[in-house]
Amino acid sequence: MQSRILCNGTVAAVAARRMRNILGTVMGKGGWRCSAHEVKLLNTSSGGTVKIGEISFQLKAPRNPELVPVNHMTESISPTVVQHLRWIMQKDLLGQDVFLIGPPGPLRRSIAMQYLELTKREVEYVALSRDTTETDLKQRREIRAGTAFYIDQCAVRAATQGRILILEGLEKAERNVLPVLNNLLENREMQLEDGRFLMSAQRYDKLLQEHPKEELDAWKIVRVSEDFRVIALGLPVPRYTGNPLDPPLRSRFQARDIYYLPFKDQLEILYSIGPNVTTDKVSQLLSFATTLCSQESSSLGLPDFPVDNLPSAIKVLDLFPMMSCQQLIQRLYPYEVMLGKEGRSAVEGVLSRFELLDSRQQPSPTRVVSVEPLNREQTGCAAVTLRVSDTDVTLQVPAGSHQPRTPDHSRSFISTPTHARLLAEMMQSHMVKDMCLMGAKGCGKSVIAKEFAEMLGYSTEPVMLYQDMTGRDLLQQRYTLPNGDTAWRVSPLVSAAREGKLVLLDGIHRVNLGTLAVLSRLIHDRELALYDGTRLLRSDRYQILKEEMKMSDSEMEQRSIFPIHPSFRLLALAEPPVQGSRGQQWLNPEILTMFFFHTVKPLDVAEETSIIQGMTPNAPAEAVQLLLHLTHSLRKTNDPTAQSLASSLSTRQLLRICRRLSQHPEETVGHAVNKACLSRFLPSLARSALQKNLANCSIEDGPDPGSTQNLDLSCEIKDGILRIGKASLPVYNPHEKMKVPDVLFYENEQHMTVMEDMLKDFLMGEHLLLVGNQGVGKNKIVDRFLHLMNRPREYLQLHRDTTVQTLTLQPSVRDGIIIYEDSPLVRAVKMGHILVIDEADKAPTNVTCILKTLVENGEMILADGRRIISNPRDAEGRPNIIVMHPDFRMIVLANRPGFPFLGNDFFGALGDIFSCHAVDNPKPHAELAMLKQYGPDVPDAVLQKLVATFGELRAMADQGTITYPYSTREVVNIVKHLQKFPDEGLANVVRNVFDFDSYNKETREILITALHKHGIPVGAKPTSVNLAKELALPECRMTGYWTINQSGSVRRKLLCPTESSPIDVKGPVYLRVQAYPLERHESRALSFSEEQSHWQIPINDVNIICDVTTDKDSIYVATCNPVSLYAMRGSGDTIHYMDLYDVFPRTLSGVWQPFVTVAALGNPLEGQMVLHEEQSNTVLYLDLVTGAVRRLLLSQEKEEPSKKSSNWWMSKENRSFKMCREFAHKNWLLFYREDSNRLDVLDVLEGRLHTISLPIKLKAVFLVAEDRWLIIENKTDKKFLLTKPMHMGAEDSGICQLHAVTEDAVSTGFGMTSGVERDIPQEISSDQLPSENLSSALGQKISSPNRVLCDANSFATLIVGFPDLMSPSETYSFKRQSPLGTETGADMFFGGSRRSGPAKRVNCVTLLGANQVVRALPPGDVPLSDIYPKDVTPPMTAAYLEVTDLNSKKVKYIPVPRSMTLSPYTSWLSKVSDTDVLLAPMGNAGVVTVDMGGCLRLWETGLDNLQRSLLEWRRMIGTEDGRPVQITIQRDSGLDVSSPKHGKVDPRNAPHVGGNQWAGGTGGRDTAGLGGMGGPYRLDAGHTVFQVSEAEKDAVPEEVKRAAREMAQKAFKERLKEIQMSEYDAATYERFSGAVRRQVQSLRIILDSLQAKGKERQWLKNQALGELDDAKIIDGLTGEKAIYKRRGELDPELGAPQQKPKRLRLLADLSGSMYRFNGVDGRLERSMEAVCMVMEALESYEHRFKYDIVGHSGDGFDIELVKSDKSPKNNKDRLKVLKTMHAHSQFCMSGDYTLEGTEHAIKELSREEADEHFVIVLSDANLERYGIRPDRFAQTLTSDPQVNAFAIFIGSLGDQAERLQKTLPAGRSFVAMDTKEIPQILQQIFTSTMLSSA
Repeated sequence: MQSRILCNGTVAAVAARRMRNILGTVMGKGGWRCSAHEVKLLNTSSGGTVKIGEISFQLKAPRNPELVPVNHMTESISPTVVQHLRWIMQKDLLGQDVFLIGPPGPLRRSIAMQYLELTKREVEYVALSRDTTETDLKQRREIRAGTAFYIDQCAVRAATQGRILILEGLEKAERNVLPVLNNLLENREMQLEDGRFLMSAQRYDKLLQEHPKEELDAWKIVRVSEDFRVIALGLPVPRYTGNPLDPPLRSRFQARDIYYLPFKDQLEILYSIGPNVTTDKVSQLLSFATTLCSQESSSLGLPDFPVDNLPSAIKVLDLFPMMSCQQLIQRLYPYEVMLGKEGRSAVEGVLSRFELLDSRQQPSPTRVVSVEPLNREQTGCAAVTLRVSDTDVTLQVPAGSHQPRTPDHSRSFISTPTHARLLAEMMQSHMVKDMCLMGAKGCGKSVIAKEFAEMLGYSTEPVMLYQDMTGRDLLQQRYTLPNGDTAWRVSPLVSAAREGKLVLLDGIHRVNLGTLAVLSRLIHDRELALYDGTRLLRSDRYQILKEEMKMSDSEMEQRSIFPIHPSFRLLALAEPPVQGSRGQQWLNPEILTMFFFHTVKPLDVAEETSIIQGMTPNAPAEAVQLLLHLTHSLRKTNDPTAQSLASSLSTRQLLRICRRLSQHPEETVGHAVNKACLSRFLPSLARSALQKNLANCSIEDGPDPGSTQNLDLSCEIKDGILRIGKASLPVYNPHEKMKVPDVLFYENEQHMTVMEDMLKDFLMGEHLLLVGNQGVGKNKIVDRFLHLMNRPREYLQLHRDTTVQTLTLQPSVRDGIIIYEDSPLVRAVKMGHILVIDEADKAPTNVTCILKTLVENGEMILADGRRIISNPRDAEGRPNIIVMHPDFRMIVLANRPGFPFLGNDFFGALGDIFSCHAVDNPKPHAELAMLKQYGPDVPDAVLQKLVATFGELRAMADQGTITYPYSTREVVNIVKHLQKFPDEGLANVVRNVFDFDSYNKETREILITALHKHGIPVGAKPTSVNLAKELALPECRMTGYWTINQSGSVRRKLLCPTESSPIDVKGPVYLRVQAYPLERHESRALSFSEEQSHWQIPINDVNIICDVTTDKDSIYVATCNPVSLYAMRGSGDTIHYMDLYDVFPRTLSGVWQPFVTVAALGNPLEGQMVLHEEQSNTVLYLDLVTGAVRRLLLSQEKEEPSKKSSNWWMSKENRSFKMCREFAHKNWLLFYREDSNRLDVLDVLEGRLHTISLPIKLKAVFLVAEDRWLIIENKTDKKFLLTKPMHMGAEDSGICQLHAVTEDAVSTGFGMTSGVERDIPQEISSDQLPSENLSSALGQKISSPNRVLCDANSFATLIVGFPDLMSPSETYSFKRQSPLGTETGADMFFGGSRRSGPAKRVNCVTLLGANQVVRALPPGDVPLSDIYPKDVTPPMTAAYLEVTDLNSKKVKYIPVPRSMTLSPYTSWLSKVSDTDVLLAPMGNAGVVTVDMGGCLRLWETGLDNLQRSLLEWRRMIGTEDGRPVQITIQRDSGLDVSSPKHGKVDPRNAPHVGGNQWAGGTGGRDTAGLGGMGGPYRLDAGHTVFQVSEAEKDAVPEEVKRAAREMAQKAFKERLKEIQMSEYDAATYERFSGAVRRQVQSLRIILDSLQAKGKERQWLKNQALGELDDAKIIDGLTGEKAIYKRRGELDPELGAPQQKPKRLRLLADLSGSMYRFNGVDGRLERSMEAVCMVMEALESYEHRFKYDIVGHSGDGFDIELVKSDKSPKNNKDRLKVLKTMHAHSQFCMSGDYTLEGTEHAIKELSREEADEHFVIVLSDANLERYGIRPDRFAQTLTSDPQVNAFAIFIGSLGDQAERLQKTLPAGRSFVAMDTKEIPQILQQIFTSTMLSSA
């Protein structure tokens, strides 16, 4: 029925218009329809009545009519709303306060306002937020003319003036704020700060009857009006987030549930709004919205649909009826962005239910065609034409004050179809509502917003939001006037609202949601109440009010009422909420009601290419293509690791890369990508994912070639131009010279490379970010960089307490006025200095993010109202503007993200707005060069040790073995110390760095091992010198003469014919030369011995070491079975390995046991080798650089196949060939075969073979000189000397002569000669001893040609005069008591002898320079009883080195440690050598041995060298040798010491101590003696000085040690008893636990520190005590109390999701193959270790990690080992799990369930509630055998993006695992070929993923 308005009286016209306006829109077409109640206005003379239904309310004329809400009533009111109004009126009449509770949205507020408008009540509105304090409600102090006054705030004003107080957002306020109002609500009483007391009207009126009003005023009693009411508006908590209501507060309100309007009412409203929209569409949309607001949908975790935005959406549909509803819903409710998978499918289900899935059929606007300004009178509007499929639709939208611009006319914006469509859609939304743009960082949100604003002629006002922003920062801030009075300054947001600008709220995802709620009234109603009482109204309401009040604008302004410009719009920018993250999901129901949402979709390749080509036309096209291919392949994967990499390659970053490539086209894409992603500091998984993707996109991931080819890394300043490398720029001319840094900087190429890189980016106008570990020289590089450019710098150091205010301004109070001091940032901006921000990762990222607008837009608003802008044109005529100096630049320094720095991830948050540079420790050679400059006097050897040690420690830190990354800073400090105090030992000085770790046992062990490995003797005492014991040599006796027969008789002088022929070369074949790292271990770490260092070469168990030879510093080792060659340098760090298996198949020429000898050629063929196989006489010529192998065919019978070889096992007389390599360095070699009469001389350089035929059968050949060879005849052992012309080339003299050598014994006196037995020499030196060595060996001064001969009977024999002198040569010999090789004791390893004929290698070396003969002897040939005391058992050794020193006439035996592994081919080994080692000379004073296990050791035997090394070693240990250190204070005068004198000599020589009189005393003054002061010299009178050794002083008494040990033992046994574990079990468990102790330890350290980081305390604001909060200084001036802040535990954000533990499942492979191959590579044991590690590392972290362990084998895929709710608590439980694993694997069925197990685990885990899910699969890669395809496994691993699944493949057969890994996604699979790596890999997985977000 139609209701009538009964109008009489004067106000009728106004009231009728008001009612029409009021009740307009809600009712739709039929006037005011309401079924149950009528709303009537009855005007009487007293003022009128309002009647709702039967309830009437008497109106009063308002005292301040401008405070009465206007124009809130609509044309027609829905019955539901009328019901609500009626209820409020009832409560109003009862004098009760009401609480309107309901879902988010403007409905509750509009009902309250409608009621106030109806009843003509004045309103005091306050929006509560978390920053609201009691001063905002009661009274605030302001200073006026130097005096503080109390100003009443809303609650007090409302109470005294009889207004209605609307409190919105009670759930936002902090708990302790609202109780302030309790008494006011209950009794209408309140005590005020200024001494007044508010009293309820009844009591006041009673008192007034008894006391006059003046008296009450004197008592400061104030009457609370009886019309005062409170209307509170709030959300129901817990369903929504916020603080629950305080019970006392709640009890004071009457509640009313204001739910959304009923379906029918809503429908009518929507019909009336959208007449062009079909009715079904409207009802479908409304049904969809209602469904999503139901209880069921909220139980699914879906946020409410913003029903209040439907009218705006229908308006858009009304203009564009052809538009897709689904797309419209996406704007209101962006479910694809904010919901997870289940949520999305639920919403899509509802959409299809209501037939709204129409986005595919319906067209959407594709672009903006034109933007035209409307007619002149109506400014602030524009007509925009959009193209929708084929039609153009024009709509009217608000516009800015500038001239609109046609689309696609901006130089800086390149339009793409996606963005054109987005802009068109934004125009539609702009017509009706504020918008929010969502998109990942760097995808172009700001650019699109700017383009949108320019199209419509808007001025933009960027407001950067940050996390601890308060409502005041958003709206109004206090400041002081010049006279010290306090005043309020409106924020840019508010002034923009009045001027009609477009406000860009950048980062609403960061700001606290409670703060954002302050804006909800501005967004919904375009009204705002500010802190100082100013009110802003929607322009139409302002006009109505102005007309009613009959006031001008200026009068309104005096009442502080302002209109909000109709064109004003908010455009929020945000990153999409992260699914499943613990952070608050910012897109909550409340924010959904505020905006329309548009998502910036990622561009596709073509669009991104067009943007890049448009912005950087010169970028190399091929590079751009590669870059985009990589970026899009990373963006498409559903692997979170790859996606996080993609975020570093945002469009913004790609543009930067392309700008740089267009300037420097020589740089590679790989270099640019690695730089942009900071790949150096990525966790290992992410890094491997990046490398794999780079490889897939065929991008070279090598170093930047530009930097390696031209190493011109110098820098110079010439003619005012600075050049670094290839980049150059003019030197700056600063005003403030003193701000240019000047720093001590030693150039090294790595830092120069970084600086060149920085300069290139600097020239492009980039701001720079340098990321690196601590102490790598970031500050030094920057200071040096600025020094070279002559740029002044400003410096800011950030820390965890840095706030946005401290970054920009420092407030201080001077004479009662607040003065803002510019921070370095503002100074740098003004003056054009370089701002260096240090430790940027220490400040919270929400603070540093305000740098974004400064870098991006060059804009920033300061706390004092000034504003920085970059464009000087914008500054004209505007006050408070700072124009950014064109030279201003920022260089930001930060530590790398992640453990152990645990800073904030500055790079992750802001990395893409800077150009990033990773600064690493210098490479070894660069670091060495730099250290030399710091310590020019420190020995090179020491510096090299330091560089090597720290290099290894850094590598360990990268792998995660140790947590602290040791940096260059530490090394430099060590070197500085050594430079200043050269006598201090290195071992002591390094403790300055490592003492930090001395209490952490595991780390300490790792460090000491590393230090010892590089020969830094930490912990060694100067006394620990373990040199071998020296025994005396027997007397040197002359034993006879050698005579060379040169008489003319033909029989004696034999001529040997020679032939010469070129050699055939076959090949070359190119084989792969592999490089292995050489892990050198210095042997002199704890004690000093002859052994210098040792390392292992990578050989198999079956490889047999055949030969070792050296050439200068190079060492070559040959092995057979298979034949291969290893080459390395004694000081190098790589082993080159060449596998010759393909060239030497096992059966080549029927050889079963090949035996190779190797010779190293000399200049000009250095680095080339000749390899000779003895049985087949194969000669190979190898080039280890290129890998070329050529075969040289020597023998004449090379064509005839050997007949014997077919049955080689029967022929004993198959004599082998020998190679003589003494003159290999002259590039010729000699080959002969035992028992033959030919010598083959191979001249490698000329490629010729000279064959010499002999008249005798050969046994052995010794090349004693280049032209004289000693030949031993077979059978008779006679010696011959072959003389040959020096050059074989001359044909005429090509004759070699053979001379017999007769040996005569020394005549024994009676004219008789003792019989001579002929010795076969083992070794004859090919050169002579220097004459001083010869003289000291023989004990007489002598100079003569000589040779050293070694045989089994003597230590050494000298032949003086041989071979050059023709006269008889004397032989001198040091005879042995018994010849070698006679006492073959039982063999150490094999029991019984293993000899099978004489060995092929004679381990005997003559060191002519050191005058020594070194042999390797088996223990049987060594006089052990002389070396070791009786009670000492000799150690197990591979051999002893017998060193015969002819200078000192001593012999010593050095034990060679036995090898770790031994080949199974023992008889073959015994043919190689008598001992388990082979020997070769190394330099002229040392030897190298290689044992059969492949362990090389370098030995120093020369006495002079040993003494030198010992001195150096002692210097490294330092001089702390136990002498007490004296403290001496020197006085200038005084008779401390009379003149020194010798003192009296005591004839009895009794000991004297002190007394200043006797000579030779101890501890006196002035006299000569020991240990006193002031004596002239030390004099030892032979008294034994018993010095207590330092070790004894420091030693703990033995009984104390024993007590400690017993205590530990006892505790251990008690513990075992407690958990009922036997000691045997304990030992078994220790075997597994001990193996992974280090990993467990380092994981636990990381978990602890993460826990600590999570518990970091925050600032609590508004405290009554603590530190002064800068933001509250003015409040402090006015005398407020709560102006402090202090640190405390922050309560979790209300409604923030509960922190759930992470969920881990370890899938262990228990299949039979694990047990079967455990013997080969220990895979089962390693898996058990891995399981043990997980159990131990996660013990007592159950609240953070829930884990279970499941096995899979042929028996099934879910064999439970550990349940998630019952993790093992002690070692016994853990051992039980390990035993189960072992037993199961032994007895299970065969088969493989890896795939099913993984699938099952991933499915099961994804169902569980957890913070993150992990599945780690341990498996041996036997998948192919069971027909499991790798791509299926890959699919399984990545099947659920919520579950991070990893696979670790344990050592496989062949290269199965390697192949498999290539097919699996990067970073998800690992191959542990060495099972020892499994625990490390597990640790990597934990640290890379779990910790990234822990």
